[in-house]
Amino acid sequence: TKLKECIKLLDDYKYSTLPPGVSADQLWEAQKIKQAIIHPDTGEKIFMPFRMSGYVPFGTPIVIGLLLPNQTVMSTIIWQWLNQSHNACVNYANRNATKPSPTSKFLQGYIGAVTTAVSIAMGLNALIQKANKLSPSTRVIIQRFVPFPAVASANICNVALMRHNELSEGIDVLDNNGSVVGSSKIAARHAIMETAFTRVVLPMPIFVLPPIIMSYLERLKFLQRNRRLLLPIHSVVCLVTFGLSLPVAISLFPQMSQIEVSRLEPEIAMATDCRVLTYNKGL
Repeated sequence: TKLKECIKLLDDYKYSTLPPGVSADQLWEAQKIKQAIIHPDTGEKIFMPFRMSGYVPFGTPIVIGLLLPNQTVMSTIIWQWLNQSHNACVNYANRNATKPSPTSKFLQGYIGAVTTAVSIAMGLNALIQKANKLSPSTRVIIQRFVPFPAVASANICNVALMRHNELSEGIDVLDNNGSVVGSSKIAARHAIMETAFTRVVLPMPIFVLPPIIMSYLERLKFLQRNRRLLLPIHSVVCLVTFGLSLPVAISLFPQMSQIEVSRLEPEIAMATDCRVLTYNKGL
């Protein structure tokens, strides 16, 4: 109901039929709610767990699981699988949807990302176990950082495979009036590269800062006497870090990005007088 009210308010503003007494703050709030829920290409609601606004609340339990110390082989596989399953759905739900994407592409991205994440995580764990020169305490600390390279590399694979269809089909590029000029594979490549870069930046603080913070907190005598508090504190640290890092990573590139016409395909450059065109990068 709230979403429908917001959409109607924005439509009234667009067609100059806005009722008196509506403030600018109300319009901005309506815009924020609509953009958080509605896909800009399809105009349909994004399923709540896969919205970018739902990434932190639904992703934090998985992040906590990935960063738990003393992981077994099975727990590593399970948490990496859950993480990439969630990421695959988020990437698919927030993709550029100007062209249809078959289910087979979704399955390819899903299988590829999960396989990459689990393989790298297991490989790094095996190397650490064989590093006889490392002290037990050093080995535990290094193991805590294993999720980052596994997740970062899998995230790149995830985005590339989940959105591979855009590379072959291209994505729509728009002029200043919002009219479609053509379909560009070059713009699609830029969109995927920018999104993949955000997926590398995003896990940096999430998987680096909590292990460092927890390694210091665990030395406190208070927590050594109250070991039951470690998991709640660990969870709060992960939640705060995740909540701060997501907006930073997403803000690196605007969702509606621009590209110079001279960098696009010749047929697109010939079809418009605009110097810059716009495309939906996706999130």
